[in-house]
Amino acid sequence: MYKRQEYIFSTSEFNQSELDDLIQFCQHETDKIEQPIERAEVLINLLFIDQLFIDEQQSLWPVTSHQVSMALSHKQISPTLKAILIAYIANACDCVTDIVFVPKKAMIRIICDDHYAIIFDPVTGESLNFHELDVRMSEIAGDPFEIQLDVMKKESLVLEHINSLKAAFIREQDYSKALKCVDMLLALNPNDAFERRDRGFLLHQLDCFKVAYDDYQYFVEHCPKDPAAQLLKLQLDKISILDTILH
Repeated sequence: MYKRQEYIFSTSEFNQSELDDLIQFCQHETDKIEQPIERAEVLINLLFIDQLFIDEQQSLWPVTSHQVSMALSHKQISPTLKAILIAYIANACDCVTDIVFVPKKAMIRIICDDHYAIIFDPVTGESLNFHELDVRMSEIAGDPFEIQLDVMKKESLVLEHINSLKAAFIREQDYSKALKCVDMLLALNPNDAFERRDRGFLLHQLDCFKVAYDDYQYFVEHCPKDPAAQLLKLQLDKISILDTILH
């Protein structure tokens, strides 16, 4: 037996009725389909063809693609958010669904029975065949007969989403909101040197030089061999703390 994984959204962040309408539409189209495999295939077509969820792989995703209402309206949804949405909708349509890590990316798995599952890319909707899955899993060290797909936990998905949103805010030069993302990430892992580096950069952009200096110094001390740390050290050596503006 497979345990259904729940994906919960905060209704304060978007119009719940918009998602409810989409779920009701998918439920109406799949309710009468008894075979799990057929139901899963129909649902995938509904989302990617009828609802225009199909997209191309991108290295950069805008801020709006991380916001549920805007993402659904514009049919441009960042990968992690899209995976969560699809899993949420699929489970509501009685498809046993979770999000699994297939080397290098999160993918959707709809379990049809004890022997068969559909695993597909949440961005493009393209499914993996057995050979493609074997090739991906061969990248993982260990006995190939004992390797299993890891179901991604909510905490991991939240971290992925916040990191992606942070990067989008930085690209769009909304540094104060990017700083809020970093603060959330550091609340979960206060000793993350790379997040301290990013906070230093954001504080620097916001003219908080003294705190930025401290974060940069922390990164340099904890990651001395990192190329970015070596460049930062040269810059820090030239900075006079007495000349910085305190906030």
